[in-house]
Amino acid sequence: MEWVLGRRRQGDRRVSAALSTLMMPAVASLVVLGPASAAQASDCTRTHSGRVPLVDLGTGTYLGAQGGLYPGGANSRPAAHDSAGRSIATNQILPRNSSGAVDNTNGKVVFASIGMSNTTQEFQAFMQSVAGDATLNPKLVLVDGAQGGQAATAWADPNSTTWQVLNNRLMQAGVTPAQVQTVWLKQQFGGDNLGTFPSGAQQLRDALRSIVTIAKSKYPNLRIVHLSSRTYGDYSTALRGKGAYEQAFAVKQLIEDQIAGDPRLAYAGTSAPAPWLAWGPYLWADGLGADGVPGGVPGRRDGLEWTCADYQTDGVHPSTSGRNKVARALVEFYRNDTTAAPWFRAS
Repeated sequence: MEWVLGRRRQGDRRVSAALSTLMMPAVASLVVLGPASAAQASDCTRTHSGRVPLVDLGTGTYLGAQGGLYPGGANSRPAAHDSAGRSIATNQILPRNSSGAVDNTNGKVVFASIGMSNTTQEFQAFMQSVAGDATLNPKLVLVDGAQGGQAATAWADPNSTTWQVLNNRLMQAGVTPAQVQTVWLKQQFGGDNLGTFPSGAQQLRDALRSIVTIAKSKYPNLRIVHLSSRTYGDYSTALRGKGAYEQAFAVKQLIEDQIAGDPRLAYAGTSAPAPWLAWGPYLWADGLGADGVPGGVPGRRDGLEWTCADYQTDGVHPSTSGRNKVARALVEFYRNDTTAAPWFRAS
């Protein structure tokens, strides 16, 4: 397994020297939002919002919208959609050469991130956590394509420079667009400002649809995109907290549209306009829970909590502990999910 973070260095090309391209672009992306971060200090008294995580909401509703990650308030993929995803992960995500042809000897499986500043910070922590792991697919190449300051509106434009930056990072990693086969996508509008619900979430859903179809047009062998929404946002402002929570409904609606047969999101066949879509880790929990105490009443039923210390001083971007918390969720998901493990882990 190769991973891509920084300038080329001496050492084992599969691990150490595969720190081979993106430290300088990534560092630049982390700096982009620095001034905005300094302008808004976090408020660590906002330990919970009273909103219910989608995974706990089930068939209940939020402002008329049903909970759960999938249709019917469920948190598991519908059987037919799950079966299709497992088949794609096993039979279509395969090592490919620079032209995209299957090459089990010398080919690569490129796994890229697409998103904003939080996405790049969290994906880099994920890459660091799996670097040198001999249990992972030796043909796997991780490329951090996410970029600071580049929100959904930028990525939803096929002519945006964000796509060229990602292509440059692929080139620096020694791989090609034809080898990109899977993506982790975490994206939001700038400032988490979704406006009125549900129209704002629907607009973000539309932007996400544009992003995944643009990605498929640029990376013809892209087969699977796993999506995540933001973590708890109320340590920043009430507006950001609301938007961070409601972002998940945009992801949910996008995936449900594909499951319902939206032709704009068809994934089967050689001319399909979209990859297969599903949730990656759902990251939102209601801060520290109703008691506002770490380790007390949790922010959601499985025990996940977000402390103020999990964020930088702006209450928006993750601190080291926040990045590592997301990285652990990504590792757990990609190691064990049946639409990820076949190509993520060594056979």
